[in-house]
This record gives sequence, structure tokens and C-alpha cells, in this order.
Amino acid sequence: MHFQWYPGHMTKAKRQMQEDMKLIDLVIELVDARIPVSSRNPELDELGRQKARLILMNKADLASEKLTQSWTSYFREKGYFVVKLDSRNKAGMKNVSDVVMEACKEKMERDRKRGIKNRPVRAMVVGIPNVGKSTFINTFSGKACAKTGNKPGVTKGKQWIRLNKNVELLDTPGILWPKFEDQKVGLNLALIGSIKDEILNIDELSLALTKVLKENYPGILSDRYQVQEDQEPSDILMEIARSRNCVKKGGELDYSKAAALVMEEFRSGKLGKITLEFPSE
Repeated sequence: MHFQWYPGHMTKAKRQMQEDMKLIDLVIELVDARIPVSSRNPELDELGRQKARLILMNKADLASEKLTQSWTSYFREKGYFVVKLDSRNKAGMKNVSDVVMEACKEKMERDRKRGIKNRPVRAMVVGIPNVGKSTFINTFSGKACAKTGNKPGVTKGKQWIRLNKNVELLDTPGILWPKFEDQKVGLNLALIGSIKDEILNIDELSLALTKVLKENYPGILSDRYQVQEDQEPSDILMEIARSRNCVKKGGELDYSKAAALVMEEFRSGKLGKITLEFPSE
């Protein structure tokens, strides 16, 4: 399966982001804790190279706790501030406020020496589609400022949001990069839902997920679906169809229904805390 998705509005959004970088002190980048590298836009390192950087490992509730800790150490060693959070349940939000002030401490000190007082820290919130950017902003600010939706591409324009006297946030549309050099990145993004399902083959996607789970999380499929894992992914999905009574009219097993079930249960966390990328790679 070949992954490629770059709507026209994203080119415009990137140009706008280059302009907006001149106005801000801090880049807050949301990544999905299940795929911390694949869910980063590599262009952001170039765009924000002169700014303080904070990486928020969002959806940490769906990811392996041990691997999230490893990824946190990995990013900190590279000079980023890092906070893990679950923005839907407010877990980690208090830490974000503290780390924002810490990340901008030098800038605030420079302002003070120049006689500039009470100027709020201006932070740009960035992230690829469907990493939970709007949910984070709404939870962080305590009000529904940004549109939310469990699908990519809901935030279309930019908006300033005043959090308090110390911090202003600039929301931006989620942007993907024009081309996935590594198709594994495309696969990871498709698995977590950052590429629209309508343009994907869910049967193939579920096969790829089954293979990954079988290799890296042995026992997870057999525990959940009472199936044997020592067989081909396609046979595992057929067995899941049988165990979950996914049948078409006439009693034929419904492979596609089983494939969609596995995808939904992975994305919602019903299969457990699963991270698809490893720092050792």
C-alpha cells in the first residue's frame, strides 16, 4: 500500500506558519505518543530552529508507559522540553504550564533587562492532523476555543487564544509534509488515523497492524480474540472474524468487518497500551 496525502490548503498553511514564527517565543509541538517520530513534521525543525521547543507526547494513555519514558529521555537529550499527557482527561496539563514558563525563562529575563514588563509568552501550537491539538488547546485554556473532531483536518485557520496574563497561544492548522520518504512513516500515520480512512484500504491496513502486533506484542491478539497467533496475519483475521461472529448474509465470514474491528480496537486503546516505534530503531 502506498501512502500519500497532501491537501492544497497545507501548502498555504506552511507559508503562513513561516510568517507567524516571527511573532512567537515558543513552539509547542504535539506528537502522538504511539508514534513519536512518525507523527513529527520534520519541516518544523527548520521552521522553528531559533525558538524554544516543547514536545507534548499526547495520547500517552494509549501508549506503552515504558516506551513513552524512553522517548521522553530521547527528546530531552536532543534539547527539547518534553511533557507526556492525555489532553482529553487533563492528565499532565499542570506540568505543561510550568514547563512553558521554564522554556521561556531566558526570554523573560531578557525582556526584564530591557525594561519590557508583563509581555505574555507567545506560543505557537503545531502538530500534524489528528494528534489532538484542538482538544489540548480547549483543555489547556479551559474553554472551547478550537474546533475538535476525531478526524484529520478540522482546524482550518489560525487563531490567537489568551490563556492568562502570562501566555498567549497561536493555534494553527495541522500540516503534513508533502512526501513520505519512508513508507513506514506513512503506514504509522495511517494506523493512528492521521490519514483519512476514506483513501485507504482498511483490510490491508489491518493486516499490517496484525503483523506488527504479532511481532512486537505477542499474546495481545490471542488474549483479546482467543485466536492462535502462530499463523499468517490473514489467517489470524479470519479467525478473529470467526471468534467475533463477523459474518455476511449466508453465513460467510466477513473478513472486512473483522479488519475494521481490529483497527477500531487498536485506536481506542481496547487492545492495550501500544507504541509502534522504538527509540532503539
